[in-house]
Amino acid sequence: MLSITTKTFQELTTKELYDLLQLRVDVFCVEQNCVYQDLDGKDEKALHVIGKKNNKIIAYTRVFKPGDYFKESSIGRVVVSKDERQHKYGYDIMKASIQAVKDYFNETTIKLSAQTYLRKFYNNLGFKEIGEEYLEDGIPHIAMVKH
Repeated sequence: MLSITTKTFQELTTKELYDLLQLRVDVFCVEQNCVYQDLDGKDEKALHVIGKKNNKIIAYTRVFKPGDYFKESSIGRVVVSKDERQHKYGYDIMKASIQAVKDYFNETTIKLSAQTYLRKFYNNLGFKEIGEEYLEDGIPHIAMVKH
């Protein structure tokens, strides 16, 4: 069972911050063999949606109010630990993130930059592609919006 909480940067414990950064690096840098600057200075503005199982962070997103990342509210750094993906926790963490945008910012329009191989996953959550594919850190992405 996934236990999901939403916290501001200031509410994160040192251990939670360390663990969520480790999960992001494990997947986005090591597993995807991509060298990029994960620590981009935006975490302090974000809401952090954290999914824990057996007290371990295994799913995560960060959420921004309109204007802090894109013109619209946005969700990014969507990640599920490799050995937990078969449980479809990506849907749970994304649904909680969509709800957080509504609860914290009173917004329903959300934009994200999706890795193109995850297009169908985001389509299933109500996101639609906008524009053309582009490379971000050497990985094909597409902008997607949910209204």
